[in-house]
Amino acid sequence: MALTSEQVERVAKLARLSLSNDEIEGFRDQLSTIVDYIGKLQSLDVSGVEPTVHAVDVESTPLREDVVGESLTPGEALANAPAKAGTLFLVPRIIE
Repeated sequence: MALTSEQVERVAKLARLSLSNDEIEGFRDQLSTIVDYIGKLQSLDVSGVEPTVHAVDVESTPLREDVVGESLTPGEALANAPAKAGTLFLVPRIIE
């Protein structure tokens, strides 16, 4: 399924990305290839395959220690936020 340039522009707008015409065309081709691949995956017969939650055995996978490390300051985290109040992100209301 070939995506249109308008669909790519819509996705870019939702992701708050500004793309040039060349980038739109490049991403249109790449995203179309991804959508085609997903279509192939959806056509597979997986009726005999047991559903899984993880691709690997989580029980035997070693985990690293949970150690507190460096993190962003509130100012760094909010640097690119379109709207903020103090140390909080402001987001549009989604529930009336």
